[in-house]
Amino acid sequence: MKKFEAIVVLCLAMWLSSSVAGAQSRGFKLGQWTEIQNSIVRQLSLSYVDSLDVDRIMRAGIDAMLAQLDPYTIYVPEEENEDFQMMLSNTYGGIGAVVHKENGGYVIINEPYEGSPAAKNGLQCGDEILEIDGVDPRPLEISEATDRMKGKPGTKVHFKIRKVRSGDIVDVDIVRERIQLPSVDYVGMLDSETGYIRQTKFTENVSSEIRNGYHELKARGMTRLILDLRGNGGGLMEEAVNIVGLFVPKGSLVVTSKGISEQARELRTKTDPVDVTIPLYVMIDSNSASSSEIVSGALQDMDRATILGQRSYGKGLVQSIRPVAYNGQLKVTTAKYYTPSGRCVQAIDYTHRNEDGSVGHIPDSLTHEFKTASGRIVRDGGGITPDVEIKAPSYSRIVYALVLYGVIDKYAIEFARKHDSIPAVEDFHLSDADFDDFVEFAKTREFDYRSSAKASFDQMKKEMEKDGLADTVKEQMDVIEKALQIEKEQFMRLKKDEIVPFIEEEIAVRYYYQKAGVQVRLRYDNEVSEVLKYIHNQPQE
Repeated sequence: MKKFEAIVVLCLAMWLSSSVAGAQSRGFKLGQWTEIQNSIVRQLSLSYVDSLDVDRIMRAGIDAMLAQLDPYTIYVPEEENEDFQMMLSNTYGGIGAVVHKENGGYVIINEPYEGSPAAKNGLQCGDEILEIDGVDPRPLEISEATDRMKGKPGTKVHFKIRKVRSGDIVDVDIVRERIQLPSVDYVGMLDSETGYIRQTKFTENVSSEIRNGYHELKARGMTRLILDLRGNGGGLMEEAVNIVGLFVPKGSLVVTSKGISEQARELRTKTDPVDVTIPLYVMIDSNSASSSEIVSGALQDMDRATILGQRSYGKGLVQSIRPVAYNGQLKVTTAKYYTPSGRCVQAIDYTHRNEDGSVGHIPDSLTHEFKTASGRIVRDGGGITPDVEIKAPSYSRIVYALVLYGVIDKYAIEFARKHDSIPAVEDFHLSDADFDDFVEFAKTREFDYRSSAKASFDQMKKEMEKDGLADTVKEQMDVIEKALQIEKEQFMRLKKDEIVPFIEEEIAVRYYYQKAGVQVRLRYDNEVSEVLKYIHNQPQE
């Protein structure tokens, strides 16, 4: 027995000494590299031939260092704290309007938010801001102009406005408010029994919005619910837990976080649910990340919901905010999270992803099996794989170009200038004459209207020129290039059916706010149509 005790004591001593040695080694290396860095900066300051922009090179060094860790650990200096807090809380102090500005021009109201100070003071799409507190905005960058419009809630900002239709110049004093950008875009019925909630963010109290939305839809006859988390990049983990808690028994395990500097932490639902039996369908796509994956993964593991769409993004990391010197902040990854079955949705290798950032294909041999409450097999290794795969929509390259270059957005402003009103959203459709007007407008705008085939051909042509092969196949290449040529107008008319829904959505928003845009989008949403088809094909109990 003495010998056994001696062995245990020896092993314990060795473990403690190795742990201490490891900590000392880590601390020594950190001190060593800090000293090296300080020495290099000091020598640069003394010896470098040109003036030294210390702020720029040190910030670049910090960013490069953090980039070696993961995509989510970032440094936020004091001067960027306000924008950072707005990103976290989805709120800011201001008048509540999206604005547009072209070089040398006035600021134009693009879209006032519903119920905002801008809307309450009669500002509408197309109104021109001639002055902001007596300052001409034309020489300003758009960021400088919007900074003058933002401010502490309760303070006043004075505008000189040229009204879009009458041309009258009026003075408008607006009291800034705390603007809460919506986290729930839409609550409505898709048919007599199917409720639909589209949630875009996980900000503070969004679970209360979902709860209220549920009760509203239940009062309207809802017997099943679709929760749309497509494109939802996440946010507060606690709100994800609260949303799951609306549909599962109190005390249910939703997520576990595990980090190097803290013990494993289990997050369970704390409130009574609103409904534990209503059929629940959750839509996800490759841009559904973080808290969206907590919700969809937990409901899938509990067999409480059917998950539909495409595999989610694959972000299973938890970030915490830590203060650093001179009032800066470090958003640092402190843990990984695990769904109730024990799987982590973090991509095995987050440095190699698809073009949209989502996790690429991972063979089953590199993943592990886990089981849901009813014994169904689910896997880890990257994102939440839906129970029902629905193909993502695809659009022609010219549609992306019209959106990204702001052509459709700017046309919506022009349309609003010419039309006092439009029919109710459900009755509004872009006429052929309106589309002709759009084509004429777009023809005057610069944007890359090449087809995907032409863009690929142009790239191939450059590569062949680099390799010295262009002259060898010049005749064949000329034939292909001629076949791929298409005029801007011709291409837009060819893709009319793809373009029209985007125009209708932007116009509807200008008259009836964001909710109207979602209503128009649903009109053409093939993924939602597929979900409804799936629901209606399920056997009735």
